[in-house]
Amino acid sequence: MLSKRIHTLFALATALILSQVTPSIYATGDQSDASGLAARWAELRKEQPRLQIRDAAAKLKVSEAELLAAQIGQGVTMLQNDEHTFREIMRRALDLGQVMATTRNEHGVLERTGTAMRLKSLQDEQAQALTPENAREREERLRNIAGGYLGGEIDLRFHFLDWKYAFAVAQPGRDGNISRSLQFFDAYGQSVHKLYLRNEASIAVYDKLVQDFRHPQQQLALHIQRTRPTLTAKPDQEVDVKEFQLAWKEMSDVHQFNQIVREFGLNREQAFRLAPAGMAQKVSPAALRTLLDQAAQQKISIMAFLGNAGVTQIFSGKIEKTAASDEWYNVLDPAFNLHVRESALAQGWVLQRAGVTSVEFFDRDGHLVVSFFGVRERAKPQPASWIALASALPRMP
Repeated sequence: MLSKRIHTLFALATALILSQVTPSIYATGDQSDASGLAARWAELRKEQPRLQIRDAAAKLKVSEAELLAAQIGQGVTMLQNDEHTFREIMRRALDLGQVMATTRNEHGVLERTGTAMRLKSLQDEQAQALTPENAREREERLRNIAGGYLGGEIDLRFHFLDWKYAFAVAQPGRDGNISRSLQFFDAYGQSVHKLYLRNEASIAVYDKLVQDFRHPQQQLALHIQRTRPTLTAKPDQEVDVKEFQLAWKEMSDVHQFNQIVREFGLNREQAFRLAPAGMAQKVSPAALRTLLDQAAQQKISIMAFLGNAGVTQIFSGKIEKTAASDEWYNVLDPAFNLHVRESALAQGWVLQRAGVTSVEFFDRDGHLVVSFFGVRERAKPQPASWIALASALPRMP
């Protein structure tokens, strides 16, 4: 079993990202039929063959889900789309073996190649005596993680209520070989999560999964919402700062922070500004590059949390290769890639909560892009190297 500390960090970072939803507006534009949209995309690909589908959708003024749906019958299959089915698809995907799991938000992408862990059922844990309340809590957690994905190489936390559409995609990749994936989208047509098959021995398993969850109406119309609600916070002068700071200091687990923020009606950046002295230090966007470079050079194990309203993906371990590419800063390891749009970052924060040090980076609209923790062994304090790295990050002027 994972340590209580790890579970706590998972709960914190998942709630962090679920509370931060990047606003997006797709202009209505020319809502032509599927064949017309497919033709427009085909023409765009001729002009820009390396253009990613997300960027192509933005140029064509549609959502990524709509662009994918325009290819149904051409290697794209619509899958059933309700909360229970999404969970069952991900549960079945545990049988695919090695996959590449891709999660993104507006300014960050986390890609991890590996095999997901499968959790034992409640009945299999004969040695663990659970109260009825604890048993209910654990069963709820199992539903939220689809029977696996807790720790290990493919480490995910789901919020299926924000999943809306699902597709199976089997099309030639840039190398000419067929790429097989499961792709999930929210009500705004934006990508929630993607799983790419990396195990040829599981092609039959993939095909059976697609067959079992194929939607009976392949030309089902997508009802895409075009705008997201904005988040508002209570004015500073209406906050009981003294009580808030006391609540911060009395935290015994970092996951309690999310409840405190809700109780006082704050947003995250506002909470950091009003934090007790020494508990929240603002750092510059350049701190992202410093953190990743130093973690690689010093071989410090880190946890990176990145996600959106529907899923959070976590990487834990050491990183090796970091590099800049245009406006992005990247980790480019064989089984782990992290891409963060440096130009979109406005600030970061080094935080101290319940004895845990973390670093969070936000975009100009105040939305969380990526957060980091140090990895520590069970029942041991945080590594001094992680604390030193976070403490030395360049501060904001």
